[in-house]
Amino acid sequence: MMTIKPEQETWADAAGQAHPAHNGPARIVSLVPSLTELVCDLGLVDQLVGRTGFCIHPKDVLRRVPKVGGTKDVNLDRLRELAPSHVIVNIDENRRECAEEIARFVPRVIVTHPCSPEDNLDVYRLLGGIFGRQAEAAALASDLRAALDEARQAGASLPREKVLYLIWREPWMTVARSTYISATLATVGWDTLPPGAEPRYPAFEWDAPWLAEVDRVLLSSEPYRFRERHLAEVEAAAGRPACLVDGEMASWYGSRAAAGLRYLAALRRKLAGLE
Repeated sequence: MMTIKPEQETWADAAGQAHPAHNGPARIVSLVPSLTELVCDLGLVDQLVGRTGFCIHPKDVLRRVPKVGGTKDVNLDRLRELAPSHVIVNIDENRRECAEEIARFVPRVIVTHPCSPEDNLDVYRLLGGIFGRQAEAAALASDLRAALDEARQAGASLPREKVLYLIWREPWMTVARSTYISATLATVGWDTLPPGAEPRYPAFEWDAPWLAEVDRVLLSSEPYRFRERHLAEVEAAAGRPACLVDGEMASWYGSRAAAGLRYLAALRRKLAGLE
């Protein structure tokens, strides 16, 4: 009697590609800083064979993991030498042409594109399923759901504010509402301006008419490292109160998402005089 094997379970990435569960140890290269951290938190550090120079967390672990250039300028020759079974990329952070070239010699290129904190649940499920870390992924998902509830409660307890989130200086740049950062800030009741979805990271001048609606300016620590000395300059230009924000907590998805939401909720309450 012929035995019919059940179809192997697969997980679809952000590009719609189906990825089967990987049998045995993998050779993972992550080209996404926040997802490199997630790979480690899923208990896969021994299978991580490459990263970018911007993948800095967890620091002690990653010192031993070879670099393959940056997120935008991947050293393809070095990547080939590492012979990865899987490469993790992101639609925003990595160039499409580079990902397509990598797919010519790497068996599995996993494409990600979280656009809101909730999207991390799918990312946990995707990587946890492919690499056999379902229990670790479920634990991260449970913590994220709790953090989302806490953040929403903080946002609902205070009047919503319109904010300008600065990511660059000379030229001044901010984020559109189509970005992960904007969606994360909205969870705690901060609605970013300008209101449009494109371009995703617009430049602006201080005489832009929509700036009149801004209640508060948030200065991110990345990619431009805003510091205390910039606060007076921005407050004078905007005519609004300004404060520094840990950019990793607002923009890093993956396993840092829950901590980021709790950080922003606490900051929101602090600025409202509740902490």
